[in-house]
Amino acid sequence: MIKGLMMTPPVVGRISIGRVVERNGKRLPEKDDEFTITTQVQSRNGWMLHPMDGILRRELEGRQLMISGVEVKELQHLPEEFSAPTQSPATLRSKLAKRASDARKAQTTASGSVEIDSTKVHEEAPSKVAAVRTKLRSIPVRVLFNDPALNLRANYTLFDRTTARPICVGDGQTCKRMTAKGIESMPCEGPDLCALAIDGGCKPFGRFHVRIDHPECQADALSTFVLRTTGINSMRTLLTRMQYLQAVSGGLLSFLPLEIRLRAKSTTMSRRTPIYYVDIGVRDGVTLGAAIAQAVDAAEHGRKTGHDQDALEQAARAGYALGLFEELSAEAAEIVQEFYPTSDKHVAANLPADAQTRISQREVGHG
Repeated sequence: MIKGLMMTPPVVGRISIGRVVERNGKRLPEKDDEFTITTQVQSRNGWMLHPMDGILRRELEGRQLMISGVEVKELQHLPEEFSAPTQSPATLRSKLAKRASDARKAQTTASGSVEIDSTKVHEEAPSKVAAVRTKLRSIPVRVLFNDPALNLRANYTLFDRTTARPICVGDGQTCKRMTAKGIESMPCEGPDLCALAIDGGCKPFGRFHVRIDHPECQADALSTFVLRTTGINSMRTLLTRMQYLQAVSGGLLSFLPLEIRLRAKSTTMSRRTPIYYVDIGVRDGVTLGAAIAQAVDAAEHGRKTGHDQDALEQAARAGYALGLFEELSAEAAEIVQEFYPTSDKHVAANLPADAQTRISQREVGHG
């Protein structure tokens, strides 16, 4: 086995709550208020959507239709001026009315006359405004391991932003650091006290591996979707919830029917605007008692069919212990761009107020 190459859970896709956008010639991370499920392939427009993203959104639309009786259609190619999240419905209606007026003028020029039905203009605009993409804020999942620390790997991580190589990885007690002599173990004081992290480049970085639990998900039982985050709210909540669920289920965390959810909170540092973080819990519509009963039955069935969960977790621990860093160099470059942007505070001075707010949210653990 290759020394220094960490063996991590196989990844078939990504789950994110943000994207990288370009402003003033800089590529900056921007958080979102919903999940997006992508493949590991990028195009010129960014990460390509995974089929499960569309499947889960369509199911969510179906449930909303059953509850409200109002159909919400997803627009595949909504014009950019109508998709800007900062615009009010009144502004969108005004733009739609103007577009309808321009179309009638063009038709008048071509045919010489046209009959204008103003009621249709005002009736059509609200319906188009309402036809927006359904927000994906929960995903049915299962975790691979009963040990929460194997599902969520979180460390203080410092990158060389030029080469995208990790310089130091620590847990608040000890760290592994790249030096002129190679990799050395040292005490870890955390980003607030460490002299090496004085520029703010060292921060918590977590990788959360889950399986999307859906009949149409083609991934095999040992493949995962990875959610990467530098949000302390997400990491703390996910780890705490998993520890509680592991304890209350008698150590059967990997057999529980779970879902990840997007939650919101606001703080003084976020200027009272919502910041979003990831939570995990028993699936909607299933009580904790019923979930534990399902887990007991699933664990018993697994033992009868030869499934050895303890051996799987031991193999995972051995694989994690082989190397310093989980991502390969090409993946690390993407991570540095998305989660460790260069000179955020200097760039923020030249951005609009809403963009500055998003940067301040990221600094206080947004996501």
